[in-house]
Amino acid sequence: MAEKEREIARSILEQVGGVTNIDTLQHCMTRIRLTLRNPEKVNEDKIRAIPKVAGIVHSSNQLQIILGPGTAAQVAREISEETGLQLGEVRDPEAEKQDRSRGPVQRFLRKLANIFVPLIPAIIAGGIIMGLTNTVVYSFDLNQESTLVLLLNAISKVIFTYLAVFVGINTAREFGGTPALGGVAGGLIILPEIADITLFGTALVPGRGGLIGALLAAWFISVAERNIRRFVPKVIDIMVTPPLALLVTGVITYLVLQPVGGWISDGITQGLTALMDKGGIVAGAVLAGTFLPLVMTGLHHGLIPIHMELLNKTGLDPLWTILAMAGAGQVGAALAVYVKTRSQLLKDVIKGAVPVGMLGIGEPLIFGVTLPLGRPFVTACLGAAVGGAYQAAMDTATVAIGISGIPAVLLMQPGQSL
Repeated sequence: MAEKEREIARSILEQVGGVTNIDTLQHCMTRIRLTLRNPEKVNEDKIRAIPKVAGIVHSSNQLQIILGPGTAAQVAREISEETGLQLGEVRDPEAEKQDRSRGPVQRFLRKLANIFVPLIPAIIAGGIIMGLTNTVVYSFDLNQESTLVLLLNAISKVIFTYLAVFVGINTAREFGGTPALGGVAGGLIILPEIADITLFGTALVPGRGGLIGALLAAWFISVAERNIRRFVPKVIDIMVTPPLALLVTGVITYLVLQPVGGWISDGITQGLTALMDKGGIVAGAVLAGTFLPLVMTGLHHGLIPIHMELLNKTGLDPLWTILAMAGAGQVGAALAVYVKTRSQLLKDVIKGAVPVGMLGIGEPLIFGVTLPLGRPFVTACLGAAVGGAYQAAMDTATVAIGISGIPAVLLMQPGQSL
């Protein structure tokens, strides 16, 4: 298997102008991302002809080559070994400049994506184990207090129990603060001991504010740390700046940020719940039908905190099943193209992209099949709208978030997956 990825890596290197033409090397779940010194040396047609390559995207001055989950990471490692570049080793000033030119909403969603995307593997792991446990318990009428069930529940809930800490770490990193301090700031929101504290006649509630509160607290400690450090001599910085930043953040968090986070969290949860209750199938159709264009930009990851707030407040996420229909629409459109097309190359791309699409990874289908062809992308959106309307009508929901394809069956609330 490694030999195949090595051949793909060498073929890509040859078609992007060689080792000396690469400045930075990164990868995400489905793509390798290259920043090139001279983009004119790239032969995109030959790159698309390389086995496993599902498409090419240009974004933030990067050449992004879509390879699919698993393959992207392995090929990136092979390129790293060939070039000597470490993954993510070099900043891309041009990409940062281009990101700064985006609108405020896009920049905000991009930052949310940068905070939550690294957490996706852990969230998926916990969600699938939780969903599998619930499915087995419901199907076989197991004792929910048995040692095995309690153990599986404990394992699955770790990421969700301490998610505020992980979010705090990534938030501080995104805003230029110390990640460990960001994690502590996020932990302020969920600390059980604050239940014994009463401020102005009101008892503090652990978890109040949820991930919104954690984001605000971690952002605040990053700003506080940066500003305090400006006035502290370097020789005593380590002894003064972190304690002072944490002290100030702790007070502001419990007086201001946690209540504000709670109001925002309640507003988001109640607003979406009302939309889906009153909008019914129309709301489901609109939400699912417009989701694929959001996936194209990568900004769909900015919705993760909304999913998590729904789960924190209600224990269920009806939005997840509706938006998951976008992937189903993609698969359906791609299969229709497979039946009708006479192009063997396109058939090969679809055969490689449909399985991962059924597992919840839609980018290979978007950029390799439906979007380049135009009309199939529109029909995929229409199919997603129909699926979203159906999910809204059936009042489906998940008990966790994870992969949105076939494995999402394991995430459905008991009684809906079978």
